[in-house]
Amino acid sequence: MRDFVSARARAIPPSGIRRFFDIAQTMEDVISLGVGEPDFVTPWCVCEASIYSIEQGSTAYTSNKGTPQLRDAISRYLDSRFGIRYNTDEEIIVTCGVSEAADIAIRAVVDPGDEVLVAEPCYVSYTPCVSLAGGIPVTVRCRAEDEFRLTADALAESITPRTKALITNFPNNPTGGVMQEADWRAVADLLVDHDLLLISDEVYAELTYDGNHFAPAAIPELRERTITLNGFSKAFAMTGWRIGYLCAPPEISAAALKIHQYVALCAPVMGQVAAYEALRNGEAEKDAMVREYRLRRNLFVDGLNKLGLTCHLPRGAFYAFPSVESTGMTDTEFAEALLREQHVAVVPGSVLGPSGAGHVRCAYAVSRDDLKEALARMGLFLESRK
Repeated sequence: MRDFVSARARAIPPSGIRRFFDIAQTMEDVISLGVGEPDFVTPWCVCEASIYSIEQGSTAYTSNKGTPQLRDAISRYLDSRFGIRYNTDEEIIVTCGVSEAADIAIRAVVDPGDEVLVAEPCYVSYTPCVSLAGGIPVTVRCRAEDEFRLTADALAESITPRTKALITNFPNNPTGGVMQEADWRAVADLLVDHDLLLISDEVYAELTYDGNHFAPAAIPELRERTITLNGFSKAFAMTGWRIGYLCAPPEISAAALKIHQYVALCAPVMGQVAAYEALRNGEAEKDAMVREYRLRRNLFVDGLNKLGLTCHLPRGAFYAFPSVESTGMTDTEFAEALLREQHVAVVPGSVLGPSGAGHVRCAYAVSRDDLKEALARMGLFLESRK
């Protein structure tokens, strides 16, 4: 019988993050620092609004773009919080999570053979999505000595005549790196000079600990060449609700909407109701979560450095990205042995792009007690290697 699997599907690797998560689930007494998911529950006011809407019979399709109420709330939120204005009717699409938003954004703008720069280390889906769209992903390395920011020099070295777009994720998964306004302005000059598009995944925007998040689309010359992606999973502990959104100039938004309406039709209406309530009344609980994440960050990163696992202070998201080079092991060897011997799950940095080699990703979205226990076990693990 013929092989029916497409060459593109065969070429993309399975998620390295899920591999370690699946292994950890088969073991007892595991402290999982592997999956990037808040350990908080969705604020009750958000859940209650969704439950009430279901009780009132709100279970039908919405507009492909999403409900007008939610899109209008998103528009007002982005304007008041980050100073970027998007038209409710023409420039905003509510999606099934930010993952879908990234996928349809990439497919809306990438033609076969286009080179797409991917700032990494990065979330695992960007490169496969570019490949599935027929594009050619090209790595742009963000280095530890730059606190994992994207520099204009690194970007300039990667641009060719075939380059069409740049994908970024700041605050960053897995490093916790952030970009300040000055960083973005240096990058903006290159994007304008080379007539490139920016796809900016800002799902961790609310999880910024030292100052406010700066949205690149707030730079006037980037506004019309930026696709902004964001959502509710991280800021409001709504991972399972699968509600994200894409904001882009009208012609790009219209192209993305055509793909969205064929592959998803619309985001779940009960999730859209919940997201609307989160923007209206979820800020206090969101702020409390951020304060707790900051405490956990300080505790855990200090502990890693005391163990000899050099780690910069992440200024956003909820990940620490320590170097394990001092152990003499590769990141994969370190993660596998730590899980097997001490039942602590972390993610090898190399599965998040070649730039992540020699590091491991540790999500500190667990309790402070679990973080202290994880550090104790890591200490025992390192001591056994001496």
